Amino acid sequence: MAVKKNKKNNYQFLTRKFPKRMQKKLVMLFMAVILAFVVLIAKITYINASKGSKFTKIVLDQQTYDSRVIPYKRGDIVDRNGTKIATSERVYNVILDVYVMTSKEEYINPTKKVLSDCFGINEGDVDQIISDNPDSRYQILAENVTYEKAQEFKAIEEDTENYPNVKGIWLEDDYKRNYPYATLASDVIGFSTVDNIGALGIESAYNDVLNGLNGREYGYFSDNASLERTVKDAKNGNTVVSTIDVTLQSIVEQCIKEFNEEHTGEEREDELGSKNTAVMIMNPNTGEILAEASYPNFDLNKPRDLSAIYSTEDWNAKTEDEQLDAMNELWRNFCVSDAFEPGSTIKPFTVATGLDTGAIKGDETYVCGGYLHVGDWDIRCHLTSGHGTETITDAVANSCNVALMEIAESIGVEDFIRYQHIFGFGEYTGIDLPGEASTAGLLFTKDNMGDTDLATSSFGQSFNVTMTQVITAFSSLVNGGNYYEPHIVKQIQDENGKVIETKNPVLLRKTISEQTSEQVKTYLKAVMDYGTGKTAEVEGYNIGAKTGTAEKLPRNNGKYVLSFIGCAPLDNPEVVVYVVIDEPNTAAQDDSSLVLGLAKKIMSQAFPYLNITTVEGYDPASAQETEDSSDVTNSDEETGDYSDYEYTDYDASYTDTYSNWDGAYIDDTYTPDFTDWTSGYYTE
Repeated sequence: MAVKKNKKNNYQFLTRKFPKRMQKKLVMLFMAVILAFVVLIAKITYINASKGSKFTKIVLDQQTYDSRVIPYKRGDIVDRNGTKIATSERVYNVILDVYVMTSKEEYINPTKKVLSDCFGINEGDVDQIISDNPDSRYQILAENVTYEKAQEFKAIEEDTENYPNVKGIWLEDDYKRNYPYATLASDVIGFSTVDNIGALGIESAYNDVLNGLNGREYGYFSDNASLERTVKDAKNGNTVVSTIDVTLQSIVEQCIKEFNEEHTGEEREDELGSKNTAVMIMNPNTGEILAEASYPNFDLNKPRDLSAIYSTEDWNAKTEDEQLDAMNELWRNFCVSDAFEPGSTIKPFTVATGLDTGAIKGDETYVCGGYLHVGDWDIRCHLTSGHGTETITDAVANSCNVALMEIAESIGVEDFIRYQHIFGFGEYTGIDLPGEASTAGLLFTKDNMGDTDLATSSFGQSFNVTMTQVITAFSSLVNGGNYYEPHIVKQIQDENGKVIETKNPVLLRKTISEQTSEQVKTYLKAVMDYGTGKTAEVEGYNIGAKTGTAEKLPRNNGKYVLSFIGCAPLDNPEVVVYVVIDEPNTAAQDDSSLVLGLAKKIMSQAFPYLNITTVEGYDPASAQETEDSSDVTNSDEETGDYSDYEYTDYDASYTDTYSNWDGAYIDDTYTPDFTDWTSGYYTE
């Protein structure tokens, strides 16, 4: 009853306080307010339904925590000791929000001034961007801005007292690929493009391992109008640990550089010291490549800059296609992608084939009269007067063509061809680098190899190989017959250094018996004791080696490939060194002192650094200085005390049916078998 009474009293109060006319006005006002709310709600509902996403984006775009990409860091490439040879450094992109900058007139000039003073961006360029894109929310004004510059801008951004009207500028995180050693191992490491795609070398072969996944930061308003942030972190790429040793690589490249600088323009004006000079150093017991270098090389930070080779005038005179060809030629890895006739470095393989098949026993003697009549041809030895009576040891030491042709005849075509493939000639090595040359079609088969083809193949002419094939096969010659897969990468680590994968040595096959290997090493020792490699001997080390001089096609054109391959210590080899000089810029390209001198210079520095076992009782401190490489004399790979020496592989009238004019055979479709290393790391 009290409640009802109160209501009645209240009604009486209202009627006394407000006359009926006033009550009517209040009701109308109340209805108008209600109607206004209804109209507003209807309008909001319409906007949200038709243009809600657009306005939401505009709102979020103006927030500090908007939606943005968080870039991943591409993984490092390091040498075997952990030294970085390719890395990604954090940089920043300067982004201009034109819409925000021009939203008020007072923002424009202060913002342009900061862009100019801090980042060196021309105000006229900013004006043009504003004119062309007045409503743009994202314009990249500068890339690869350093951390120092970013901090400078951050201080300006936070100084609202002195810079209250600087609006519309923000910095976007990014990474820039950097190669601390610039030219070092350039064709082995390779480089990557701005979109993190590897172009050459390890960067290309292990592209998926090095790359990660971008993250993203999302900013949005929750139901209670508070700003929420969700971050999906980027997944950085993994680190690739190479088998390369930076110090050893530097030694090799410095020696190569000095050789080529010495001979630049010597015979061919305005040309480099050689068409190509390349060196590989391998651990014969694992297949690990410790150093791999070729000349000329290039700066990985500026891979398209060929100013070290071409003058501005010469470069500008080239067509676009010619410039592209020049770059591709420079970027090509000679050690992997170029095929050439190996010359006499193949002779130990011929002898090993004879021993392993039983075609020879090792106690044979041969008489070299300066040539051997094979088929319809007189095929000459390099010493046209002849070596006389020789043992197999003498034949290898003196690099006698006649003796090797007779050994090949004893072997026969079928076994000779079979062992070529056992040694990996004509086969892919499986090296984990792109662009390996296909040489399958550059060897004879048992169906098309004739007597003269067999004879010339015995001393390394008439078929092609790559440096990677030769050094890998030679390693099996001296390590007991074990053919290990060559590789340039030894480990994959995550960004924190945790080992994900380890590439252990892969023994692919046996090439020869241990007994044959031991016998061949005695012949290689003779080469250094009294044969063609004597002047490359390095004091304190027991080295076994073989030299080679191959006359390029077309014959009698004066163009040669010089080579030297050796191992140390010979009784239990720890390292193999392979040096090739393609068309040295000298009057006589068949001057083997060039490759002997370069090989000696490299070995005399590399062996102490690698701590290669020395001969028993050798004391480096008391040893006399080794003679300078310039003291190496004699004029062909087959050096010796031959007064009537004249280099000719075989009779000039002999018609060679083999043809490989430029030595470049790259199979672009070939993909090495290392898919297990380049997949499976980044799955959503």
